[in-house]
Amino acid sequence: MPEDYRLGYIGIMIEDMDSVEQVNAILHEQNDIVVARMGIPYRDRGVAIISLVVDGTNDAISAMTGALGRVPGVSVKSMLQKNK
Repeated sequence: MPEDYRLGYIGIMIEDMDSVEQVNAILHEQNDIVVARMGIPYRDRGVAIISLVVDGTNDAISAMTGALGRVPGVSVKSMLQKNK
């Protein structure tokens, strides 16, 4: 793995179900940095939650979270491994 790659976690909460296709399109475009993905539809609350483990450069991870954060009805939080 290149030295500038970092391991991270991204939490995505989708409150507007009309945005699901757009979120999935972004994740598909960036699938090269996704190590694992778990999606939980919480129908009682009308939300979907996606947890991602990612491994990529700061730029790639930031591009993904930025694109996701611009989708209406979507909240995104990330946590990255500290630099070595």
